[in-house]
Amino acid sequence: MRTLVDIPQEDIEALDRRSRAERTSRAAIIRTAVRDYLKERGHSDRHAAIRAGCGLWKARDIDGLDYQEQIRSEWDRDPRE
Repeated sequence: MRTLVDIPQEDIEALDRRSRAERTSRAAIIRTAVRDYLKERGHSDRHAAIRAGCGLWKARDIDGLDYQEQIRSEWDRDPRE
């Protein structure tokens, strides 16, 4: 997909120098930069979600493993009972 983006002239010149040095296109460098940016953002977003969930069970009266076993024991019951 093509996208129109305004990039300052000095950045274009730097991209062109990098493009010549790497023997690749300016577009390929920009695609790689966008992909790396999104990968890094996704990584940091996952870490933020993990940090937000840390300690959620500390105020519970039941041990996490006991709770897990209790919930899983319901899987073995006949729903007609």
